[in-house]
Amino acid sequence: MISKKSALKELAKRERLKSSRPIIDDLGFDKQNAFVNDRSKFLVAQCSRRAGKSNGLAKRFLKTMEKYPKCTCIYLAMTRDSAKSIMWPALLDLNDRYQVNCEFVESKLEMHHPNGSRLKLYGADMKNVIRRLRGQKSPGIGIDEAQDFGTHLQYLVDDILTPMMVDYEDSWLAITGTPGPVPQGYFFDITEGRKYGYNYHSWTLFENPFLPNPYKFLEDLKSKRQWDEHNPTLQREWLNRWVLDVESLWIKYNEKTSDFKVIPNPLQAKWSFILGIDLGFKDSDALAVLGWNTESKETYLIEEIITKGQDITQLVEQIQLLNKKYQFTKMIIDQGGLGLKAAEEIRRRHSISVIGAEKQRKQETVAFLNDALRLGRFKAKRDSQFAKDSYLIQIDWEKTTPDKIVIKKQPHSDIIDAVLYAFKESPAYQYQKPMEKPKPNTKAWFDAETERLEKLAEEHFERLENSNWWEKE
Repeated sequence: MISKKSALKELAKRERLKSSRPIIDDLGFDKQNAFVNDRSKFLVAQCSRRAGKSNGLAKRFLKTMEKYPKCTCIYLAMTRDSAKSIMWPALLDLNDRYQVNCEFVESKLEMHHPNGSRLKLYGADMKNVIRRLRGQKSPGIGIDEAQDFGTHLQYLVDDILTPMMVDYEDSWLAITGTPGPVPQGYFFDITEGRKYGYNYHSWTLFENPFLPNPYKFLEDLKSKRQWDEHNPTLQREWLNRWVLDVESLWIKYNEKTSDFKVIPNPLQAKWSFILGIDLGFKDSDALAVLGWNTESKETYLIEEIITKGQDITQLVEQIQLLNKKYQFTKMIIDQGGLGLKAAEEIRRRHSISVIGAEKQRKQETVAFLNDALRLGRFKAKRDSQFAKDSYLIQIDWEKTTPDKIVIKKQPHSDIIDAVLYAFKESPAYQYQKPMEKPKPNTKAWFDAETERLEKLAEEHFERLENSNWWEKE
């Protein structure tokens, strides 16, 4: 026998289903509507900021959920926080505007449609996100802010998300984003290169009729930032064009000066090694091995290990194995936040001499690293995670001031922090070329000897003067 409570719940559900109505296709604008109604299996939208791409993606989800009761749609952003901040407001707005009567479960980041279908929001940073997605089936999948995913995007699409679409004949996968600072990678290939069979859409904020005056807004922004028409950030983020925007990158890696094929005999006696350790609580632990030959000006990123979700014992085992291999002269660890407690445990319980990283002048360290990258004094392979992450971490020009550089919170790089801790202790941090000694009996040698003897004489008479020798007589 059905309880009164269950009967009322079912009745309320049916009433919500009756009162909901289908999403109207033509309440957006032409280019957004074309994206919303595109029936391609794979599609991509390359848009400027404030163009309405995430709103268009939200409409696609609602249309699909209405078509397939009890289905599950998937939305992915770079982080859980960004998934919530980008898609959640758009869904709430559409739900109110179209009176869909969806239920929003914020703790799970899920939207439940009256017909039993669900939309799940994920961040790529969520623990075990790949395991959570693997094995699900879905008629509608969206990846937003694709420019931030870097090299992981193609693997995510090909190996994890595409198999989820098999159960529905007209399932779709949509990728949306803004051109990134470096014109390369999977998102670049499917937009600028038109590769892999994606149906392409593109528009800017100027085509969004719901913005009051985008032209004036952009002119004011250009004046405030002192941008000319060729400024790469303007071209990329607001005019929707792929251009190289090196000035927006925090770490200015250049494979022409920094990539290398083979490390020159790294385990010879003349080499020294240090270890940088970045501890991850929500993120990953990262270990960066830096090495240099005492007779050379170059410092190399020799090895990097990035591990998610391990405990202190597992981290210690990694450190011990590396130390056995390289015999580190120093091991530098992040002691910020809970890192101090972890560092103390590593020192006391495991007798590993780790030194706390000096983090107060981080931007100065980055400036020295960028200078070393420019001059080829710091070497890292182009396929290293450090090099890949350097193309993603961007300066937040909206928050940056003349006396303070602010970095966008996402995406985050653990290995870059580990490299910075170790780099500050390496010769490349403040390299000075050794002075060459002149050959004996040459003019340069006589000049140097004269200067040396004069200096010794000055020091001798200065000591005599300071000792008050005349008073003692």
